[in-house]
Amino acid sequence: MTGAQRAAILLLTLGEQDAAEVLKHLNARDVQAVGQAMAGLTNVSRDQVDQVLARLSEDMGRHTSLGVGTEEYIRKILVNALGESKAGGLIDRILLGRSSKGLESLKWMESRAIAEMIGQEHPQIIALVLAHLEPDQAAEVIGYLPPRVRSDAVMRIATLDGVQPHALNELDEIMERQFSGNTNKLKSATVGGLKAAADILNAMESAREAELITAIRGHDAGLSGRIEELMFVFEDLAELDDRSMQMLLREVPSARLVTALKGSEQSVRERIFANMSKRASDMLRDDLEVSGPVRLSEVDAAQKEVLQIARKLADAGQISLSATGDDFV
Repeated sequence: MTGAQRAAILLLTLGEQDAAEVLKHLNARDVQAVGQAMAGLTNVSRDQVDQVLARLSEDMGRHTSLGVGTEEYIRKILVNALGESKAGGLIDRILLGRSSKGLESLKWMESRAIAEMIGQEHPQIIALVLAHLEPDQAAEVIGYLPPRVRSDAVMRIATLDGVQPHALNELDEIMERQFSGNTNKLKSATVGGLKAAADILNAMESAREAELITAIRGHDAGLSGRIEELMFVFEDLAELDDRSMQMLLREVPSARLVTALKGSEQSVRERIFANMSKRASDMLRDDLEVSGPVRLSEVDAAQKEVLQIARKLADAGQISLSATGDDFV
């Protein structure tokens, strides 16, 4: 089961009132993912419920009820855990998100609606908005923007650096009146950058991703090269260390893995087989052999889904996306 499916089963066991209280604490994308998982659940067995509850009990056993909330404490623990460079953007997103209601409200909107709202704004405003969204949502929004705007937006995201409060105020002003935020007390925020641009491109369909990379390369070959160096593609899974690969495989639904591997290089397949039990790898090989033809678009979607899971695990500090594991904490 995926994390969303486990969460869906747990919420269904809690009852309406308690489930509603839990959902209040999730962000928009997580609510959507869990909601879709709940809608898709059928014939949940008692063993599955027991498995979910057992894992919850195990996870809860590793936590205490101690709560802390000072900004300084948050900054210290994130810097100690992730290092100064990695923690910077995350700290800004956490602390900025608390006081910028307009930006947070965007995460609940349909991607097409966001594109319509910002499509005629200054390119730098478009880049600022996209940089504050999750990569998969930003990728969807870019898909709805006029073609002439797309590559320019990604290039501006890649070159964003410190953002001053007046720029954030301008960002809030372009939103409708129901979106409001108080940015007067904020210091400059680190948003965007090469990694943000790479993450957004990673979340796109391969055809659109290739189109934008080509367009960016035509404008600035050096910038394109730096973005591409940070992009994590499906073939890069072959470079994962054993621990990271095994954890990733536990989170990926077997049916989606089969589809994703239909269009993969042999090196990726062998790396995955090597991190499974003999029985599991034999079953996967059999599934690949007997499965019929699959549309390239379906393979691409499955591979993007696997990569999205990998990036979420990496962002949570659970796996390393480097072969050596040097980035793991």
